[in-house]
Amino acid sequence: MYDFNQKPDLNITPLVDIMLVLLAILMVTAPVLEFEEQINLPSGSKSKQIQNVKKITVFINKNRVVKVNKNRYDIKDFADSFTLYAKSKDRNTPIHIRADKTLVYDDIIYVLRTVKEAGFFKVSLITDG
Repeated sequence: MYDFNQKPDLNITPLVDIMLVLLAILMVTAPVLEFEEQINLPSGSKSKQIQNVKKITVFINKNRVVKVNKNRYDIKDFADSFTLYAKSKDRNTPIHIRADKTLVYDDIIYVLRTVKEAGFFKVSLITDG
């Protein structure tokens, strides 16, 4: 006869075995799946020529002498000299500033601020990388 006071034991071993097999199958198949998104890329213009843009290179050596292309200036006179130099230049001309790493940070920022105040906005600080 059946005893109603006895609690049945649940055997979850087959459930755990099935879940482990499914987990192993998922782990093996998931890295193999690849998703590909079909997109239409725009075509480039073949008629536009690349323009050779002249750039202005500013060198600052460890003796605090600033060279703008071929012209040499002392750092004390750089602001006025660069303003006169830049009057005939296009403001969209890129400017590359290269400085000796032993310089004081203020000297480089002074040159950068002078170039920005002259109206140039395409200014890059060039480093060795």
